[in-house]
Amino acid sequence: MARLTVPTLDLSREYRVIGPLLLEALEQVLSQQRFVLGEQVSAFEQAAAKKCGARRAIGCGSGTDALWLALAASGIGAGHAVLTTPFSFFATVSAILRSGAKPILADIDPATFNLAPDAVRECLRSRAGSAIRALLPVHLYGQPADWDSLLAVQREYGKYDPASNRGLVLIEDAAQAFGATWDSRPAGSLGEAAAFSFYPTKNLSACGEAGMVTTSDDQIAQRVRILRAHGMRRRYYHEVIGWNSRLDTMQAAILLVKLRFIDEWNEQRRALAENYHALFAAAGLAEPGPYPTDGVVLPKTLPKARHIFHQYVVRVRRRNELKSFLEANGVGSEIYYPVPLHLQPALAELGYSRGSFPESERAAEEVLALPMFPQLTRDEQTEVVDRIVDFLS
Repeated sequence: MARLTVPTLDLSREYRVIGPLLLEALEQVLSQQRFVLGEQVSAFEQAAAKKCGARRAIGCGSGTDALWLALAASGIGAGHAVLTTPFSFFATVSAILRSGAKPILADIDPATFNLAPDAVRECLRSRAGSAIRALLPVHLYGQPADWDSLLAVQREYGKYDPASNRGLVLIEDAAQAFGATWDSRPAGSLGEAAAFSFYPTKNLSACGEAGMVTTSDDQIAQRVRILRAHGMRRRYYHEVIGWNSRLDTMQAAILLVKLRFIDEWNEQRRALAENYHALFAAAGLAEPGPYPTDGVVLPKTLPKARHIFHQYVVRVRRRNELKSFLEANGVGSEIYYPVPLHLQPALAELGYSRGSFPESERAAEEVLALPMFPQLTRDEQTEVVDRIVDFLS
């Protein structure tokens, strides 16, 4: 019997389900001729805000822009520092630099890959008197960070007050977590602001670049709207130096269609994750972790978190060899992320070196994202696990 070829992601299967709806939505935009901030943008913003449990949602050009907009609109800029994780996509730190602030890093929890609250506290203690005014946790792979612990940190230091320049603002990097929850509260409603990405690989995806900021603070929302449109509240009257980061109407129309399906798709991801768990357990490969020995450490979900498995990420030894073996046998996989941010050449001026964040460095050597998308079949999952069994045996 021929082996299955299993892609890491196959968006053509999604298109086969909703293609006619997408084409109808695009035809409506083309007929209306409102390509920038058309009615579909405001409709998507309202629907997304409701889904995220936030009072306001503001569409923008990308997830990277959303991070910068959330920071800048919260009052973070030159003279400030922002504490975040070294184990994330580059935009998490580049957006901080773009805001004029300084990135400061703290290590991760090896079980969840999210910011470790103890590391956050230690960093704040060791830099007492510094200008850290924001925490930017990442809900990595679709699981919210330990929000109870981070909220306790904020209570200890107080909420950020721009007038006194004291306290901490909590901003979510929710790029991978649309639909995830912490203690039944949706990602996007946990902090003072949150940033989402709708890059084509995300669980809620556009057909190109798109992003969004959510907040229940009307002042932050108003500043985001001004900043995304060249600093204008009224056309040709520029109050501040903003940027051109408006959500295209076509992308908003696409997102409106997909928003109808996101709950179902997220549930399918969770069901697929449970099936992976069962398959690895049945194969005798599941290990408790947090570090692998001879088998596979499976994703761990915190009790209050509702993980939506934007990615299904395992830890294994000889990760690079396994990835090559899978590729040779027709099974896709990806590494998120092979180089921690503090070891990126572009960020050398942050002053960190190898050994600064051992948990992030070890994770970068062991993590592997297996195929995960709602239309993945159970037979394909069995193929993935069987090939991993072949390699490890």
